[in-house]
Amino acid sequence: MSIQMPPAHPFDDDKLKEECGIFGVLGVTDAANFVALGLHALQHRGQEAGGIVCHHPERGFNSARRFGYVRDNFTKQSLMETLPGPLAIGHVRYSTAGAKGPAQIRDVQPFFGEFSMGGAAIAHNGNITNAVALRKELIERGSIFQSGSDSECIIHLMARSLQRTIPERMEDALRRVEGAFSIVAMTRTKMIGVRDPLGVRPLVLGQIADGWVLSSETCALDIIGAKFVREIEPGEMVVVSDKGVESHFPFRRQLPRFCIFEHVYFSRPDSIIGGRSVYENRRQIGVELAKESPVDADLVCPVPDSGTPAAIGFSQQSGIPYAMGIIRNQYMGRTFIEPTEQIRNMGVRLKLNVNRALIQGKRVILVDDSVVRGTTSRKIKEMILDAGAAEVHFRIASPPTAWPCFYGVDTPQREKLLAATMSEDEMRDHLQVDSLRFISLDGLYRAVGEAQGRNAKCPQYCDACFSGEYPVAPSDMIENGFQLKAAE
Repeated sequence: MSIQMPPAHPFDDDKLKEECGIFGVLGVTDAANFVALGLHALQHRGQEAGGIVCHHPERGFNSARRFGYVRDNFTKQSLMETLPGPLAIGHVRYSTAGAKGPAQIRDVQPFFGEFSMGGAAIAHNGNITNAVALRKELIERGSIFQSGSDSECIIHLMARSLQRTIPERMEDALRRVEGAFSIVAMTRTKMIGVRDPLGVRPLVLGQIADGWVLSSETCALDIIGAKFVREIEPGEMVVVSDKGVESHFPFRRQLPRFCIFEHVYFSRPDSIIGGRSVYENRRQIGVELAKESPVDADLVCPVPDSGTPAAIGFSQQSGIPYAMGIIRNQYMGRTFIEPTEQIRNMGVRLKLNVNRALIQGKRVILVDDSVVRGTTSRKIKEMILDAGAAEVHFRIASPPTAWPCFYGVDTPQREKLLAATMSEDEMRDHLQVDSLRFISLDGLYRAVGEAQGRNAKCPQYCDACFSGEYPVAPSDMIENGFQLKAAE
């Protein structure tokens, strides 16, 4: 159900992208201003568009949706003055469902609906794997959809529920939903946070003065001076009001399967997940990688910025000096205009540049977070060789990405994933590098705190993009012909 569009830049085309980030604040003056700051801190989770819905006791619900960065839209006083009140929620988006482009502002969340007991808005991080079937059923029963987003199914299911309150209707609706969902929602007086029973996507609770905060990550709490309280547990629903926080567990308990790629790439390195520093996890991935795949070389260089912590860990474990052999142009955004074919052909060079004086004549280890299609890896390798490197060795801080994600991450079709069609040695030859090694799945588990590695019979994380073992069957994709991994 994913609808693709041409990437804004060839460097971005070869990276996995998180679908979105969510943030909500209750109990502070001008809550929308705090939400805008929180969304700015979560911008890495979605750069395509953002939206805020707020409620004021006298002026009711108001909303704003915009394409582009938070900083370019929600820092304007003229806009923020239209979003008053002590309660607001927001969303930043990189879509995996729903069309993209200026004509599709209706796909930008939060979504809003009027119910018999009052209005409600909802912001969703994740992906509903039975959305096509639900949408077909709802349309046949008379629902009129306004967007192409899978998340809108939740609003329609809530509208058809016979339960008395909005939180009860949400519980009722989510029991029909398959896949991954972390949700921040709001009524006129309450804020609601929910995680799916597997807890695939993150959601945390914070406190600011007498108010409350829900956020995809802890780094967004820091920017507004909120105190981290705890993570919302898998399968938990919290209902937050001026009376405090009520906790419910409306779904059947299951063993959690948090997305392990949040540790590798998606989450910001200054966030805390499961009581562990994301930065420290990534540094430890580099340590494990150096233990598993040592190589004789002169320099360890990260592919910035996502490869930096792992490269530091690799350097510390191996004793090979760490160096910034590649410099990232911090002012080269996704909205860069590429006016000519000549400029477009520059590709990665528009975003990354090699530190020639450092690289020349050296045997270089490049540490990156992942290899998707391999197109960017080849271009970076060519840049390093053009700068005079004697050898190029790739070390990858995740196992081979051989399967698409259906839980809220934009990944190519399986046949376009390099690791789906090639062995590790074949990928090395394809990339034309001196060596290529990925961290093992057991090594990745050890790096994030599972001392015994991966429990094959009962994996502790969702690692479907590496293993092909999907904790929730992607019903819509199977119906569309997707083949699951054959049982071993």
